[in-house]
Amino acid sequence: MDISTAILIIGFAAVIAAFFLLVIGLVYSEMMNSDIPQGVANRGKLHVVHGLFVGISIVGRILDRLGLCHQVRFTRWFRRRFLVRIRPVPPGLRVKDLTFSEVPVRVYEPTTGSLGLRRGLVYFHGGGWVLGSLDTADDVCRHIAKEAETTVISVGYRLAPEYRYPTQLDDCDAATCHFLSVAEAEFGVDPGRVAVGGDSAGGNLAAALCQRLAKRKDGHLLSPCAQVLIYPALQMADFNLPSYQQNHAVPILFRGRVAFYFLQYLNGDTSVCQDLLEGNHIPAEMRLAFKEWLSPEHLPPECKVRGELQQVHSALDYNGEVYHTIKDGLDPEVSPLLAEDAVIRLTPPAFILTCEYDVLRDDGILYRKRLLDLGLDVTWHHVPDGFHGLVDFFKKGWLTFPSATQAINSIVSYVKTL
Repeated sequence: MDISTAILIIGFAAVIAAFFLLVIGLVYSEMMNSDIPQGVANRGKLHVVHGLFVGISIVGRILDRLGLCHQVRFTRWFRRRFLVRIRPVPPGLRVKDLTFSEVPVRVYEPTTGSLGLRRGLVYFHGGGWVLGSLDTADDVCRHIAKEAETTVISVGYRLAPEYRYPTQLDDCDAATCHFLSVAEAEFGVDPGRVAVGGDSAGGNLAAALCQRLAKRKDGHLLSPCAQVLIYPALQMADFNLPSYQQNHAVPILFRGRVAFYFLQYLNGDTSVCQDLLEGNHIPAEMRLAFKEWLSPEHLPPECKVRGELQQVHSALDYNGEVYHTIKDGLDPEVSPLLAEDAVIRLTPPAFILTCEYDVLRDDGILYRKRLLDLGLDVTWHHVPDGFHGLVDFFKKGWLTFPSATQAINSIVSYVKTL
C-alpha cells in the first residue's frame, strides 16, 4: 500500500469517526432535553427507544443538509428496513394486499367459521401524516382481526410532505366507502357493523371521517357503526393544555413535534411552529368561542395535579399573518374537536384510549366529554403508565411494553361488542 492510499484510508476513517462522534454528541444533547417521569412503566426501555429514534432523526437531518437524502425519506427507509418485521401469517388468518378506489389496503380475514356476517374495522395507521405504513400497523391489525374475529382493512393513505391535506382524509374516505359498498358481497361482512379507527394521526382521520360521513348521509351507504380513537390528535388550536405542559418532553412525541406534524399535514410551512406553540395563531374572539370545548376546567381534577400549569395565551400576542397561514387547520376536518354540536351529535359511538404521559391525552379526554354531553355512548380506556405511540410497541420482542399489550386487549374487547 502506497502512502497516498494509506492517507486516503486514514482520512476516510477519521471522517467516519467524526461523523459518529457528532451523532453521538447530538443524541446525548437531545436525550438531556427529554423527561421520562417516574410513573412511566419500563422507563429504561423507553430511554433506549427514544435514543434510537433521536439518532435516526439526527442522521436523517445531516444527510438532508448535505443534499444526499431527504430526512423523511431516510427515516421511512430506516424504519422499514430495521424496525419492521413482517412475520408469516398465523393459522386462522388470511392476509392479502388489495386496492380500494386506487388506495392500497391490506385485508385481514379470520378463516374460522362464522355463523353469520362478520364485523369489520377500517384502520388508519399513525405517524403524524408523514410516517407509518401498512407494514408498521401489521402486528396490531393482525391481532385485532384474529382475537376479535373481525375483518380488518388497513389503509395505506398517501403521506406528507409529498401530499398535503385533504389527500390523507380523502384516501381514507375513498377506501372506507369502497369497503362499505362491497363488505357483504365480497367479504362476508355486515356493512352495518363496520367501525373506523386509528392511532394518533390515524385517530384524527377516523374522527374527521365520521364527521364528514355524518354530514354527507345520502341513504346510499351505511355510516361507520363506531369510531375507535387511540390517543388521537384532535385539534391545533391550543398546544398549552395541561397534558401539553406536563408531558412536553416525554418521548416519543414532544410538544413541538405535534405542531410540526400538523403543519406538515396542512401546508408544510413550519416557520410558524413557535407561534402555534405560543398560541399566537388564534384571534381573541375565536379563542373565547373555543374555550367552551378546550378549557382545562372540563378536565378531571387528576389531570391537573402534575407540574405547575401556566396560563400562556395573551390577546396581545395574536398574529394575523400566522392565522391566515394555518386557518384551514382550524376546520373540523383537521381539528375534529372543534366541530359544531350539530355535527358531532350525528357521529357514532366511540372508544377512546388515552395515555397519562402523552401530550395528546387531553385531546381525547375533551372529545370524550363533548360526545357524552351530546348523549353519545363512549367507552374510555386510560393507560395510567402509558406514553404516546404505545401500541407501536406491541409484539416487538424485547421492545414490547406490557402496557401496550393491555391497551391492545382493551381495543379487542371493545371491537368484540360491535
